[in-house]
Amino acid sequence: MSEMRKVVVAMSGGVDSSVAAALLKEQGYSVIGMMMRLWSEPGSEEENRCCTPDAMAMARRVAAKLDIPFYAVDARDVFRENVVEYFIQEYGQGRTPNPCLVCNRQIRWDFLLERALALGADGMATGHYARLRTDEDGKVQLLKAVDEAKDQSYVLHVLSQDKIRKALFPLGEYAKPQIRELAREFKLPVANRAESQDLCFLGNGDYRGFLLRNAVEVSNPGPILTQEGQVVGEHQGLAFYTIGQRKGLGIASPEPFYVLEKDISKNVLVVGRKDALGKMELMASRVNWVSSEPPGGPFQAGIKIRYKALFAEGTVLPVGETEAVVRFDQPVMGITPGQAAVFYDGDVCLGGGIIS
Repeated sequence: MSEMRKVVVAMSGGVDSSVAAALLKEQGYSVIGMMMRLWSEPGSEEENRCCTPDAMAMARRVAAKLDIPFYAVDARDVFRENVVEYFIQEYGQGRTPNPCLVCNRQIRWDFLLERALALGADGMATGHYARLRTDEDGKVQLLKAVDEAKDQSYVLHVLSQDKIRKALFPLGEYAKPQIRELAREFKLPVANRAESQDLCFLGNGDYRGFLLRNAVEVSNPGPILTQEGQVVGEHQGLAFYTIGQRKGLGIASPEPFYVLEKDISKNVLVVGRKDALGKMELMASRVNWVSSEPPGGPFQAGIKIRYKALFAEGTVLPVGETEAVVRFDQPVMGITPGQAAVFYDGDVCLGGGIIS
């Protein structure tokens, strides 16, 4: 048991956060359940996968089963302002954002953590699959989960030392099937509850429809050009395409084209053959170092350019405190502005930043 005694568990009504609460209570912690009400499009409240009325009711049932206090926190305005607006603005600038990173940094580990501490809690736990370890210098390290297929250290790389010292990830040592078995052993009503894979405020996963309803200006057709400047089609708005995309381009060609670049200034979608997708370098901005300070010089690392991407080996060159250049050992396909490049030394997540 850590130095924490009273812990708020960020609950969602799903199996992971429910088992996290059950494990911590079993380990002797004083546990409080807390769930956020997040923004949904008007009329679509039943579709927000993070906080439907059914999910809220399920979280309350779990808390009652565990005999722990439960609080619902209204985070609709702060979520809309920080996460949804970011999502819309990034697409409008031709990037492909990962709003879960902003949610973890500004909503879960800022807004919600503040409310947890205001209740007298020593820290906050979530159902993320990741591990923590204190190194010989007293710094808390963020490690990949034992179950690499479920590892979520990628989305947690935004945590700084002051936040990670108040964090607990009870599921990091378990595989997903073990968590479902634990839910049955604890007799939790969520044991067989399905997982959500899409962004919470996109209930049906249709980000194009969402953008058309909430940012109609992104629907701005323009030419599709090859790298040589040949017009091969018309796009429906750069926001509707992502780097590496092959399907849905509407280009008649015996050999498939892939999206290589989105030129916002000219409203041009640039396409080419698959081998042109490979890049040797990227620039990352808004870099967060989990240790709270950048390394003293270049270092070799395993790099992930998307949550589900395979690791690529390369050299990371810190530039100041919040930028980094990454030079890969081999060409990497699908490097996408707006996504995060996250750096690892074996199991240790060192930090990462937004691909710019």
